[in-house]
Amino acid sequence: MTKKRPEDQTPFMAAPDYGRSLKGMGINLLVREVPRAVAFAQTVLGARVVYGDPDFAVLRHGTGDNQAEWMLHADHTYGTHPLLSLTGDGAVRGAGVELRLHGCDPDAAVMRAEAAGHYVMAKAADKPHGLREAYIVDPDGYIWVPDVPLR
Repeated sequence: MTKKRPEDQTPFMAAPDYGRSLKGMGINLLVREVPRAVAFAQTVLGARVVYGDPDFAVLRHGTGDNQAEWMLHADHTYGTHPLLSLTGDGAVRGAGVELRLHGCDPDAAVMRAEAAGHYVMAKAADKPHGLREAYIVDPDGYIWVPDVPLR
């Protein structure tokens, strides 16, 4: 495993402590470049960075009971992990998976995505299942679906 985190940068908490703190379902995305993925999450989704370095980041969106948290790991941190064989150059990551971010305004997310040059697969629209949602592709090919309930 190769680390790019500067020696003088201290993680926000020890890895074993963070691991033990996780509850429910977790999402960890393998990305080519953590800073690029963080920039997308902040700019388009309005996410907050809990911690970030070139190897790893923890992001949050929302508050209280409507809070989502996810992790990013750079490909280079996975060393000989078998998952790396699926993420080769040009691979479509997360094919068939929608990363839904409830409570994230899809109209605003689309505007920010377009302004930043990201691909919008489907603009915000009202859906029969009671949500207004959009489909936005991040730099690693993951499909993000910001949504809000219809009134």
